[in-house]
Amino acid sequence: MTASPADLPVPEHGLLLTHFLTVRDVAVSRRFYADVFGGEVVMEENPAIVKVANSWLIMNPGGGPTPDKPDVTLEVPQRTDRVSGFLNVRVADIAAFHAHAVAKGARFLTEPLDRGSELRCYLRDPDGYLIEVGQATGLLRGILADPPAGS
Repeated sequence: MTASPADLPVPEHGLLLTHFLTVRDVAVSRRFYADVFGGEVVMEENPAIVKVANSWLIMNPGGGPTPDKPDVTLEVPQRTDRVSGFLNVRVADIAAFHAHAVAKGARFLTEPLDRGSELRCYLRDPDGYLIEVGQATGLLRGILADPPAGS
């Protein structure tokens, strides 16, 4: 598969934000993001690039240091009970997204829950990355989210 330059995450000016995921199995992760999030596979590998809505996910296996990142090793999450970042996906209809994702094999931590400012739920991708899916509800009427636990 050869990507057209128009499909690649290459800005004409300024910058464009993409997200890189270190994955165990490129084909499995590529299929997950294409199926569950309706992504378009732009490149199959080296790296895999999936365009999801107005963003791109770039995926490759992990590896050791390289000349441009001499003290960094890329690896998939080793623990799923502690995270320092996650994908945050906003949807127009969380019930429809949840039903679609479950039908495609996604496993959620909980059903969508009403948090006052939004409806929200989380799922994990095949490598254990956490993904928040939310739909603004109360926030649109000025209802803010509760402060983080422990603050």
